[in-house]
Amino acid sequence: MEDSILKKFGKRVRELRTERNLTQQQLADISGLHKNYIGMIERGERNPSLLNIEVLAKNFEISISELMKM
Repeated sequence: MEDSILKKFGKRVRELRTERNLTQQQLADISGLHKNYIGMIERGERNPSLLNIEVLAKNFEISISELMKM
């Protein structure tokens, strides 16, 4: 079965975070989100709001469209 959009997005967030040598806690701290929420996004368990997607893109210093390239 093909991965869901949430799992694909979570994989993308994890890839970007690890490329930048950030822990989930560090990403949570700079984004103002909870560490558990970051983990749930990365596992495809949460459907982040557009506002949180924007926060993540800004913290990765990329556009939302770049973040969404899965």
